Amino acid sequence: MQDPNEDTEWNDILRRKGILPPKEVPKEDEEEELALQQQSVVKTYESMTLEELEENEDEFGEEDEAAIEMYRQKRIAEWKASQIKNVFKEVNEISGQDYVKEVNQAGDGIWVVLHLYKQGIPLCTLINQHLSTLARKFPQTKFLKSISTTCIPNYPDRNLPTIFVYFEGEMKAQFIGPLVFGGMNLKADELEWRLSEAGAVKTDLEENPKKQIEDKLMSSIRCSLPTRKDSDSEDEDY
Repeated sequence: MQDPNEDTEWNDILRRKGILPPKEVPKEDEEEELALQQQSVVKTYESMTLEELEENEDEFGEEDEAAIEMYRQKRIAEWKASQIKNVFKEVNEISGQDYVKEVNQAGDGIWVVLHLYKQGIPLCTLINQHLSTLARKFPQTKFLKSISTTCIPNYPDRNLPTIFVYFEGEMKAQFIGPLVFGGMNLKADELEWRLSEAGAVKTDLEENPKKQIEDKLMSSIRCSLPTRKDSDSEDEDY
């Protein structure tokens, strides 16, 4: 009598026709297949971010929970290490030779604020002071400064101060010339708001502080203007 589990071409034909039952899988093969399935699950969640793990946690079985939790803790530790590594806290001086490394190749997820300045220009000095304050407030943002002509040869003084904002090597915003900054009346929180609009910092300011000043100015102007009634009475005096 022919063995139905024997690997023969005839038995394969009979299995396809449904005459013979499917070939029994040896226990060792079953264990190997289960191990491969488990490995595929591991690869699935190992390729996920922390956010993706949370979104898909219902799709994993109970047997995977311990391994996934270990992996989650590993990712959290890596994230914390990267946060500690990417702490700047001060405005660093660079030259033109440093530009590519410090700005274009700053790294993944790093915002860069570069101030082109010259000594002897009061507004440049003021902005450097403000940037030092903001660098301490936003340590995850990389604040840099460079004397304009050492960074970009023949850069015109009329364009100073200049601030470039980069993210992952791509320029996201530029502020060029004294008029853009509003002159020597520029406050640190106004500069913070400008940089937050470009995406370089996550501000806790709820609105543009410059707007409050403008609103107060307009209000004072309106109060100082004569009302229509006052102007009519003045006309009657003539």
